[in-house]
Amino acid sequence: MEGPRCQRRGSIQFLRMSRPLSVEDARQPMAAHAAAKGCEIRDKYGCRIGWKELLNLLEDRAFVRYPCEIVFDAGPLLPGEFACPLPKGARPEDGFVMYVHPLFEKDLEEVPLLVLYQLAGVNYGSFASAQDAEAFGAAALGLDPEDYYAAVCRMADRLDSVTAP
Repeated sequence: MEGPRCQRRGSIQFLRMSRPLSVEDARQPMAAHAAAKGCEIRDKYGCRIGWKELLNLLEDRAFVRYPCEIVFDAGPLLPGEFACPLPKGARPEDGFVMYVHPLFEKDLEEVPLLVLYQLAGVNYGSFASAQDAEAFGAAALGLDPEDYYAAVCRMADRLDSVTAP
């Protein structure tokens, strides 16, 4: 396989790629950035992020790009959805409401695991993928991404026992 070639234009050197960049090529740096931000969260807040730490994190613009408040209400959620951030206004700067299914209000210490997953959407908008959300949440909690994903799935599966709102 042929590697990238360099081409000079004036004093700047450009790489010529042997193949065009794919969407997946663009997503890899975002997942890496999300994981790096997650590590910074863990460094600041510790790997045991509970309810109190989550509320402090939501106020920290170094890690949560836009204002975000948590509301326990299943009304805006789709069937089977555990949480979802919805914009308060036309601009992201207006903030978000993070709707969390009321089932999880009974155990606030588990809520950060779900909210961290959804914060990737608040921070990165429609560019965020499930992989980015997993990388962000796992890194923030000091978990292996597969273990984090399994934990999120276990919590989401608890919704199966709840009738639709």
